[in-house]
Amino acid sequence: MTAVYVIGAGMTQFKPHPQTEVHELARQAAWAAIGSSGVEPRKIELAYAGHAYQGQCFGQKVLLRIGVTGLPVVNCENACASGSSAVWGVFNAIKAGQADIGIAIGAEKLASAKGGFTPLVADDLESSLGRVMPSVFAMMARAHMERYGTTVEQLARIAVKNRHNGVRNPYSPWRDEITVDQVLSAPMIAEPLTRLSCCPVSDGAAAVILASERLAKTYTSNPVELRAAVLGSGIANGVGMADDHSEMTIRAAKRAYEIAGIGPEDIDLCELHDPFTIAELVHCEDLGFCPPGEGGRYVDEGRFDLGGEVAVSPAGGLLSRGHPLGATGVAQIAEMFWQLRGEAGARQVPGAKVGLAHTVGGGVTGIEAGATSVMILVK
Repeated sequence: MTAVYVIGAGMTQFKPHPQTEVHELARQAAWAAIGSSGVEPRKIELAYAGHAYQGQCFGQKVLLRIGVTGLPVVNCENACASGSSAVWGVFNAIKAGQADIGIAIGAEKLASAKGGFTPLVADDLESSLGRVMPSVFAMMARAHMERYGTTVEQLARIAVKNRHNGVRNPYSPWRDEITVDQVLSAPMIAEPLTRLSCCPVSDGAAAVILASERLAKTYTSNPVELRAAVLGSGIANGVGMADDHSEMTIRAAKRAYEIAGIGPEDIDLCELHDPFTIAELVHCEDLGFCPPGEGGRYVDEGRFDLGGEVAVSPAGGLLSRGHPLGATGVAQIAEMFWQLRGEAGARQVPGAKVGLAHTVGGGVTGIEAGATSVMILVK
Protein backbone atom coordinates (compact mmCIF):
# COMPACT_ATOMS: atom_id res chain seq x y z
CA MET A 1 0.00 0.00 0.00
CA THR A 2 1.17 3.50 -0.83
CA ALA A 3 2.42 6.05 1.67
CA VAL A 4 0.12 9.08 2.04
CA TYR A 5 1.32 12.68 2.20
CA VAL A 6 -0.17 16.06 3.05
CA ILE A 7 0.74 18.46 0.24
CA GLY A 8 -1.46 21.49 0.93
CA ALA A 9 -3.51 23.14 3.68
CA GLY A 10 -5.87 26.07 4.12
CA MET A 11 -7.85 27.58 6.97
CA THR A 12 -10.04 30.51 7.90
CA GLN A 13 -9.67 32.34 11.17
CA PHE A 14 -11.67 30.64 13.92
CA LYS A 15 -14.02 33.26 15.37
CA PRO A 16 -17.63 34.43 14.93
CA HIS A 17 -18.28 35.14 11.23
CA PRO A 18 -21.78 36.64 11.38
CA GLN A 19 -21.77 37.85 7.77
CA THR A 20 -20.30 34.72 6.15
CA GLU A 21 -22.26 31.51 5.72
CA VAL A 22 -20.65 28.17 6.39
CA HIS A 23 -20.33 26.99 2.78
CA GLU A 24 -18.37 30.12 1.94
CA LEU A 25 -16.04 29.59 4.91
CA ALA A 26 -15.43 26.04 3.71
CA ARG A 27 -14.87 27.23 0.15
CA GLN A 28 -12.24 29.70 1.33
CA ALA A 29 -10.37 27.00 3.23
CA ALA A 30 -10.62 24.49 0.38
CA TRP A 31 -9.46 27.01 -2.19
CA ALA A 32 -6.50 27.99 0.01
CA ALA A 33 -5.53 24.34 0.39
CA ILE A 34 -5.78 23.74 -3.34
CA GLY A 35 -3.71 26.83 -4.06
CA SER A 36 -0.99 25.89 -1.60
CA SER A 37 -0.74 22.38 -3.06
CA GLY A 38 -0.48 23.41 -6.70
CA VAL A 39 -3.09 20.79 -7.63
CA GLU A 40 -5.54 21.69 -10.36
CA PRO A 41 -9.06 21.36 -8.92
CA ARG A 42 -10.09 18.92 -11.66
CA LYS A 43 -7.29 16.55 -10.53
CA ILE A 44 -8.97 15.96 -7.15
CA GLU A 45 -10.46 12.47 -7.25
CA LEU A 46 -12.47 12.30 -4.03
CA ALA A 47 -13.55 14.37 -1.06
CA TYR A 48 -14.61 13.85 2.52
CA ALA A 49 -16.33 16.69 4.38
CA GLY A 50 -16.64 16.77 8.16
CA HIS A 51 -19.31 18.73 10.04
CA ALA A 52 -21.75 18.19 12.88
CA TYR A 53 -24.74 20.46 12.17
CA GLN A 54 -24.52 21.86 8.64
CA GLY A 55 -27.12 19.77 6.81
CA GLN A 56 -27.13 17.19 4.07
CA CYS A 57 -24.76 17.09 1.08
CA PHE A 58 -22.55 19.70 2.72
CA GLY A 59 -19.38 18.73 0.84
CA GLN A 60 -21.09 18.80 -2.54
CA LYS A 61 -22.35 22.33 -1.89
CA VAL A 62 -18.85 23.50 -0.97
CA LEU A 63 -17.12 21.90 -3.95
CA LEU A 64 -19.73 23.26 -6.36
CA ARG A 65 -18.49 26.73 -5.45
CA ILE A 66 -15.02 25.93 -6.78
CA GLY A 67 -16.25 24.08 -9.84
CA VAL A 68 -15.46 20.55 -8.64
CA THR A 69 -18.41 18.24 -9.30
CA GLY A 70 -19.05 14.61 -10.19
CA LEU A 71 -16.44 13.05 -7.89
CA PRO A 72 -17.19 10.79 -4.89
CA VAL A 73 -18.06 12.96 -1.86
CA VAL A 74 -18.56 11.53 1.61
CA ASN A 75 -20.06 13.68 4.37
CA CYS A 76 -18.94 12.77 7.90
CA GLU A 77 -20.75 13.50 11.16
CA ASN A 78 -18.75 12.31 14.16
CA ALA A 79 -19.28 15.21 16.59
CA CYS A 80 -15.96 16.89 17.47
CA ALA A 81 -14.10 14.17 15.55
CA SER A 82 -15.97 14.88 12.28
CA GLY A 83 -13.01 16.64 10.66
CA SER A 84 -10.47 14.02 11.67
CA SER A 85 -12.89 11.35 10.42
CA ALA A 86 -12.85 13.10 7.04
CA VAL A 87 -9.04 13.03 6.99
CA TRP A 88 -9.12 9.36 7.99
CA GLY A 89 -11.47 8.58 5.10
CA VAL A 90 -9.31 10.26 2.46
CA PHE A 91 -6.18 8.69 3.95
CA ASN A 92 -7.62 5.18 3.70
CA ALA A 93 -8.96 5.66 0.18
CA ILE A 94 -5.52 6.72 -1.06
CA LYS A 95 -3.83 4.00 0.99
CA ALA A 96 -6.06 1.43 -0.68
CA GLY A 97 -5.25 2.70 -4.16
CA GLN A 98 -8.71 4.09 -4.89
CA ALA A 99 -7.32 7.57 -5.62
CA ASP A 100 -4.07 9.50 -5.82
CA ILE A 101 -5.33 12.91 -4.70
CA GLY A 102 -8.14 13.77 -2.29
CA ILE A 103 -9.34 16.67 -0.20
CA ALA A 104 -10.57 16.63 3.40
CA ILE A 105 -12.71 19.59 4.41
CA GLY A 106 -14.02 20.45 7.87
CA ALA A 107 -16.32 23.33 8.78
CA GLU A 108 -18.86 24.49 11.32
CA LYS A 109 -20.86 27.60 12.10
CA LEU A 110 -21.84 27.75 15.77
CA ALA A 111 -21.51 31.39 16.84
CA SER A 112 -24.83 32.67 15.54
CA ALA A 113 -28.49 32.87 16.49
CA LYS A 114 -29.02 29.54 14.72
CA GLY A 115 -25.87 27.97 16.11
CA GLY A 116 -24.74 27.36 19.64
CA PHE A 117 -23.30 24.44 21.55
CA THR A 118 -24.27 20.79 21.28
CA PRO A 119 -28.06 20.57 21.69
CA LEU A 120 -29.77 18.12 23.98
CA VAL A 121 -30.50 14.73 22.48
CA ALA A 122 -34.18 13.88 22.86
CA ASP A 123 -33.62 10.16 23.49
CA ASP A 124 -30.65 10.61 25.85
CA LEU A 125 -31.73 10.66 29.51
CA GLU A 126 -28.46 12.03 30.85
CA SER A 127 -28.41 14.90 28.35
CA SER A 128 -32.00 15.80 29.20
CA LEU A 129 -30.97 15.99 32.86
CA GLY A 130 -28.10 18.39 32.21
CA ARG A 131 -25.16 16.44 30.87
CA VAL A 132 -23.57 19.15 28.77
CA MET A 133 -19.86 19.17 28.04
CA PRO A 134 -18.79 21.72 30.69
CA SER A 135 -20.36 19.53 33.38
CA VAL A 136 -18.77 16.37 31.96
CA PHE A 137 -15.29 17.87 31.97
CA ALA A 138 -15.84 19.42 35.39
CA MET A 139 -16.50 15.91 36.71
CA MET A 140 -13.35 14.73 34.93
CA ALA A 141 -11.40 17.50 36.67
CA ARG A 142 -12.77 16.63 40.09
CA ALA A 143 -11.92 12.94 39.59
CA HIS A 144 -8.35 13.76 38.57
CA MET A 145 -7.89 16.27 41.40
CA GLU A 146 -9.18 13.83 44.01
CA ARG A 147 -7.08 10.92 42.78
CA TYR A 148 -3.81 12.71 42.03
CA GLY A 149 -3.91 16.04 43.86
CA THR A 150 -4.02 18.11 40.68
CA THR A 151 -4.64 21.78 41.50
CA VAL A 152 -6.75 24.53 39.97
CA GLU A 153 -3.56 26.54 39.46
CA GLN A 154 -2.09 23.76 37.31
CA LEU A 155 -5.23 23.71 35.19
CA ALA A 156 -5.12 27.49 34.87
CA ARG A 157 -1.51 27.35 33.64
CA ILE A 158 -2.71 25.29 30.66
CA ALA A 159 -5.07 28.09 29.65
CA VAL A 160 -2.24 30.62 30.07
CA LYS A 161 0.14 28.52 27.95
CA ASN A 162 -2.37 27.98 25.18
CA ARG A 163 -3.32 31.66 25.04
CA HIS A 164 0.40 32.50 24.85
CA ASN A 165 0.62 30.22 21.79
CA GLY A 166 -2.68 31.37 20.33
CA VAL A 167 -1.80 35.05 20.21
CA ARG A 168 1.06 34.05 17.90
CA ASN A 169 -1.31 32.22 15.55
CA PRO A 170 -3.00 34.36 12.88
CA TYR A 171 -5.87 31.85 12.69
CA SER A 172 -6.75 32.52 16.35
CA PRO A 173 -8.81 35.63 17.19
CA TRP A 174 -7.02 36.33 20.47
CA ARG A 175 -4.30 38.98 20.78
CA ASP A 176 -4.06 39.42 24.56
CA GLU A 177 -2.14 37.20 26.97
CA ILE A 178 -3.84 36.04 30.19
CA THR A 179 -2.60 35.21 33.69
CA VAL A 180 -3.32 32.44 36.16
CA ASP A 181 -5.17 34.92 38.36
CA GLN A 182 -7.37 36.00 35.45
CA VAL A 183 -8.25 32.39 34.69
CA LEU A 184 -9.14 31.64 38.30
CA SER A 185 -11.16 34.83 38.79
CA ALA A 186 -13.19 34.50 35.56
CA PRO A 187 -16.89 33.62 35.93
CA MET A 188 -17.42 30.01 37.03
CA ILE A 189 -19.00 27.78 34.37
CA ALA A 190 -18.87 24.35 36.03
CA GLU A 191 -16.70 24.12 39.14
CA PRO A 192 -13.66 24.05 38.96
CA LEU A 193 -13.77 25.28 35.32
CA THR A 194 -14.10 29.03 34.78
CA ARG A 195 -14.93 30.72 31.49
CA LEU A 196 -11.22 31.01 30.60
CA SER A 197 -10.88 27.25 31.22
CA CYS A 198 -13.30 26.57 28.34
CA CYS A 199 -12.93 26.86 24.59
CA PRO A 200 -14.88 29.64 22.85
CA VAL A 201 -17.84 29.00 20.57
CA SER A 202 -16.71 29.88 17.05
CA ASP A 203 -17.14 29.51 13.30
CA GLY A 204 -14.47 28.36 10.87
CA ALA A 205 -13.22 25.94 8.27
CA ALA A 206 -10.05 24.06 7.34
CA ALA A 207 -8.99 21.82 4.46
CA VAL A 208 -6.03 19.64 3.54
CA ILE A 209 -4.95 17.99 0.30
CA LEU A 210 -3.63 14.43 0.58
CA ALA A 211 -1.73 12.61 -2.15
CA SER A 212 -0.19 9.22 -2.80
CA GLU A 213 3.55 8.77 -2.71
CA ARG A 214 3.46 8.38 -6.50
CA LEU A 215 2.25 11.96 -7.00
CA ALA A 216 3.11 13.88 -3.84
CA LYS A 217 6.63 14.84 -4.83
CA THR A 218 5.54 16.00 -8.26
CA TYR A 219 3.73 18.84 -6.48
CA THR A 220 6.14 19.69 -3.68
CA SER A 221 9.68 18.86 -2.63
CA ASN A 222 8.60 19.16 0.99
CA PRO A 223 5.55 16.93 1.60
CA VAL A 224 4.62 15.71 5.08
CA GLU A 225 3.87 12.02 5.50
CA LEU A 226 0.67 11.05 7.32
CA ARG A 227 2.16 7.84 8.62
CA ALA A 228 -0.63 6.63 10.92
CA ALA A 229 -4.33 7.46 11.07
CA VAL A 230 -6.33 5.57 13.69
CA LEU A 231 -10.03 6.06 14.37
CA GLY A 232 -11.90 4.37 17.20
CA SER A 233 -14.92 4.63 19.48
CA GLY A 234 -15.61 4.19 23.15
CA ILE A 235 -16.38 0.96 24.94
CA ALA A 236 -19.11 0.52 27.53
CA ASN A 237 -18.24 1.91 30.95
CA GLY A 238 -19.99 3.25 34.00
CA VAL A 239 -18.99 6.91 33.86
CA GLY A 240 -19.07 7.96 30.22
CA MET A 241 -16.43 10.60 29.51
CA ALA A 242 -16.21 11.85 33.10
CA ASP A 243 -13.20 9.75 34.15
CA ASP A 244 -9.64 10.68 35.03
CA HIS A 245 -8.36 9.08 31.83
CA SER A 246 -9.59 8.20 28.33
CA GLU A 247 -9.42 4.47 27.63
CA MET A 248 -10.20 4.91 23.95
CA THR A 249 -7.46 7.52 23.52
CA ILE A 250 -4.93 5.22 25.19
CA ARG A 251 -6.04 2.38 22.90
CA ALA A 252 -5.94 4.49 19.72
CA ALA A 253 -2.56 6.01 20.62
CA LYS A 254 -1.03 2.59 21.22
CA ARG A 255 -2.17 1.45 17.78
CA ALA A 256 -0.95 4.64 16.08
CA TYR A 257 2.49 4.34 17.68
CA GLU A 258 2.68 0.70 16.53
CA ILE A 259 1.80 1.62 12.94
CA ALA A 260 4.23 4.54 12.85
CA GLY A 261 7.02 2.53 14.46
CA ILE A 262 7.69 5.19 17.11
CA GLY A 263 6.81 5.97 20.72
CA PRO A 264 5.54 9.01 22.62
CA GLU A 265 9.12 10.01 23.37
CA ASP A 266 9.60 10.68 19.64
CA ILE A 267 6.77 13.25 19.37
CA ASP A 268 7.97 16.85 19.00
CA LEU A 269 4.59 18.56 18.95
CA CYS A 270 0.96 17.69 19.52
CA GLU A 271 -2.40 19.27 18.79
CA LEU A 272 -4.85 17.44 21.04
CA HIS A 273 -8.48 17.64 22.11
CA ASP A 274 -8.47 20.42 24.71
CA PRO A 275 -11.94 22.01 24.79
CA PHE A 276 -11.35 22.42 28.53
CA THR A 277 -8.09 22.71 30.45
CA ILE A 278 -8.50 19.37 32.19
CA ALA A 279 -8.81 17.63 28.82
CA GLU A 280 -5.30 18.67 27.79
CA LEU A 281 -3.80 17.47 31.05
CA VAL A 282 -5.61 14.11 30.94
CA HIS A 283 -4.84 13.50 27.28
CA CYS A 284 -1.14 14.29 27.75
CA GLU A 285 -1.15 11.36 30.16
CA ASP A 286 -3.28 9.21 27.83
CA LEU A 287 -0.91 9.82 24.91
CA GLY A 288 2.10 8.78 26.98
CA PHE A 289 3.78 12.17 27.30
CA CYS A 290 3.94 11.68 31.08
CA PRO A 291 2.88 9.02 33.60
CA PRO A 292 -0.70 9.02 34.93
CA GLY A 293 -1.12 11.65 37.61
CA GLU A 294 2.03 13.52 36.62
CA GLY A 295 0.41 15.92 34.13
CA GLY A 296 0.09 18.73 36.66
CA ARG A 297 3.76 18.56 37.58
CA TYR A 298 4.80 18.52 33.93
CA VAL A 299 2.67 21.63 33.34
CA ASP A 300 4.34 23.37 36.30
CA GLU A 301 7.78 22.49 34.92
CA GLY A 302 7.01 23.80 31.41
CA ARG A 303 7.53 20.45 29.74
CA PHE A 304 4.57 21.04 27.39
CA ASP A 305 5.61 24.58 26.41
CA LEU A 306 6.93 25.49 22.95
CA GLY A 307 10.46 24.91 24.22
CA GLY A 308 9.58 21.86 26.32
CA GLU A 309 9.91 18.12 25.82
CA VAL A 310 6.81 18.03 23.61
CA ALA A 311 5.09 21.23 22.48
CA VAL A 312 1.40 20.71 23.25
CA SER A 313 -1.14 22.92 21.46
CA PRO A 314 1.43 25.15 19.73
CA ALA A 315 -1.39 26.75 17.69
CA GLY A 316 -3.31 27.54 20.88
CA GLY A 317 -5.39 24.40 20.83
CA LEU A 318 -9.17 24.44 21.00
CA LEU A 319 -8.86 26.66 24.07
CA SER A 320 -7.20 29.53 22.24
CA ARG A 321 -7.73 28.90 18.54
CA GLY A 322 -11.38 27.97 18.85
CA HIS A 323 -13.47 24.86 18.27
CA PRO A 324 -15.86 24.93 15.29
CA LEU A 325 -16.55 21.23 15.69
CA GLY A 326 -16.24 19.88 12.15
CA ALA A 327 -13.20 22.01 11.37
CA THR A 328 -11.07 21.10 14.37
CA GLY A 329 -9.62 17.76 13.27
CA VAL A 330 -8.69 19.10 9.82
CA ALA A 331 -7.18 22.24 11.38
CA GLN A 332 -4.92 20.05 13.51
CA ILE A 333 -3.54 18.32 10.40
CA ALA A 334 -3.04 21.69 8.72
CA GLU A 335 -1.08 22.89 11.75
CA MET A 336 1.09 19.77 11.68
CA PHE A 337 1.74 20.37 7.98
CA TRP A 338 2.88 23.95 8.55
CA GLN A 339 4.93 23.10 11.62
CA LEU A 340 6.77 20.16 10.06
CA ARG A 341 7.58 22.27 6.99
CA GLY A 342 8.91 25.06 9.22
CA GLU A 343 6.19 27.49 8.12
CA ALA A 344 4.47 28.24 11.45
CA GLY A 345 6.00 31.66 12.05
CA ALA A 346 6.10 32.97 15.62
CA ARG A 347 4.62 29.73 17.02
CA GLN A 348 7.11 27.47 15.22
CA VAL A 349 8.39 24.51 17.22
CA PRO A 350 12.18 24.46 16.58
CA GLY A 351 13.41 21.37 14.77
CA ALA A 352 9.99 19.69 14.65
CA LYS A 353 10.08 16.38 12.78
CA VAL A 354 7.23 14.29 14.24
CA GLY A 355 3.75 15.52 15.17
CA LEU A 356 0.62 13.97 16.64
CA ALA A 357 -3.00 15.10 16.22
CA HIS A 358 -5.77 13.84 18.52
CA THR A 359 -9.52 14.41 18.77
CA VAL A 360 -12.42 13.08 20.82
CA GLY A 361 -16.04 13.47 19.77
CA GLY A 362 -19.55 12.89 21.02
CA GLY A 363 -21.17 12.15 24.35
CA VAL A 364 -23.03 8.83 24.17
CA THR A 365 -24.72 7.45 27.27
CA GLY A 366 -23.31 4.04 28.10
CA ILE A 367 -19.92 4.36 26.38
CA GLU A 368 -16.96 6.64 26.97
CA ALA A 369 -17.57 8.76 23.86
CA GLY A 370 -18.53 8.47 20.21
CA ALA A 371 -15.17 8.73 18.47
CA THR A 372 -11.48 9.33 18.90
CA SER A 373 -8.67 9.74 16.42
CA VAL A 374 -4.90 9.71 16.71
CA MET A 375 -2.78 10.64 13.69
CA ILE A 376 0.99 10.78 13.43
CA LEU A 377 2.77 12.90 10.83
CA VAL A 378 6.45 12.77 9.95
CA LYS A 379 8.67 15.23 8.08
